[in-house]
Amino acid sequence: MKHILLLLFLVIILINGCVKAPENPEEIIPTAADSKATNEGVGIVVDANNQFALDLYLKFKDTPEYSEDNIFFSPYSISTALAMTYEGARGKTAEEMRSVFYLPQDDDIRRYSFARIYNQINKKDKKYKLHTANALWTQIDYLFLDEYLDVVEKYYAGKATNLDFVNETEKSRKTINSWVEDKTNNKIKDLIPQGVLDPDTRLVLTNAIYFKGTWLLQFNKEDTREEDFKVSSEKTVKVDMMSLTDEEFNYAETEELRVLEMPYDGEELSMLIILPKEDNLKSVEDLLSLEKLNELRNALTKQEVDVYIPKFKFETKYFMKKTLIEMGMPSAFGGADFSGMNGTKTLFISNVIHQAFVEVNEEGTEAAAATAVVIKEAISEKTVFNADHPFIFMIQERETGNVLFMGRVFDPTQ
Repeated sequence: MKHILLLLFLVIILINGCVKAPENPEEIIPTAADSKATNEGVGIVVDANNQFALDLYLKFKDTPEYSEDNIFFSPYSISTALAMTYEGARGKTAEEMRSVFYLPQDDDIRRYSFARIYNQINKKDKKYKLHTANALWTQIDYLFLDEYLDVVEKYYAGKATNLDFVNETEKSRKTINSWVEDKTNNKIKDLIPQGVLDPDTRLVLTNAIYFKGTWLLQFNKEDTREEDFKVSSEKTVKVDMMSLTDEEFNYAETEELRVLEMPYDGEELSMLIILPKEDNLKSVEDLLSLEKLNELRNALTKQEVDVYIPKFKFETKYFMKKTLIEMGMPSAFGGADFSGMNGTKTLFISNVIHQAFVEVNEEGTEAAAATAVVIKEAISEKTVFNADHPFIFMIQERETGNVLFMGRVFDPTQ
């Protein structure tokens, strides 16, 4: 039986394998220490990432400013950047971050599993491109604990580079943004805008991820036609609709929705498209859960399907401080304990910025994302005692507190 898919509403890229190195064959990608990683541990971290993905998606769709916008982000990029940050968190700050990101409390499970996933993503000799990178950018004269820097470099391959945020703020910003552009094939530009960094910045943690894959079954450009796309019951727009007929895909449907899986060349990655039957996206969004997603995946069976999906290309950018606070980690942004980074409780997250890009066309998909976590130091303001108005004074014996003289200055000029 043939089924016709007319609308694309929710895109999830399923990463089950890994890919060849970046464009520059001379670039050496550092590896992370994953010798003690287990399949069970990796599964725990993957489930944590996927649960956070659904939580954040539902949070975004319920946020008024995004209610009628396209949504696209990399939960892996955000989770990895904040996992590196979590390694320096202690007490309530760590508990809240662990709760939001579902991070394993066991250090070995968390660290070795993140390391294994990082290495898998950067694996070579595949038929598509997928790579990720982590980095720390530290204030040149600021003392971070060697233990913290060593953990991030060992398990996340995040090497620290010294910058001068105090005296060369703009140069430092451009250096970080240039690194992000390089790691995302120039798809993510100006991740950190002007004004985000300042002389109080002590650390910036970054993750970047890039993907480009061709469909296993590609669309013919000659078959692409201008068609209607029903945004809502009141609004219809014209789109370039791609079509692929008389081909077999993994497909499933329920009373509320249809699901299609479209593999990329190499068949290790795929796009899963979830389509409401009644043009009611909210009803399907309300059903989303980790259990439901796994149920839909398990229900997929190969059958002949006529496929129609629109070409699309867009970018997103999220300043996530308010979002993460509302999701349950306010302490990281105020009254934070990142003493695992520097031995004190003076550091806090000032901002989390995430930017993403996606393009879907007849050949395949290109996607990129980057996350920056900006850490600043709460500089104690100097205590000022300015006796520029009437005051009381005493002369006392310090040891006994015996007041020898007492007076008031009402007008020093009298």
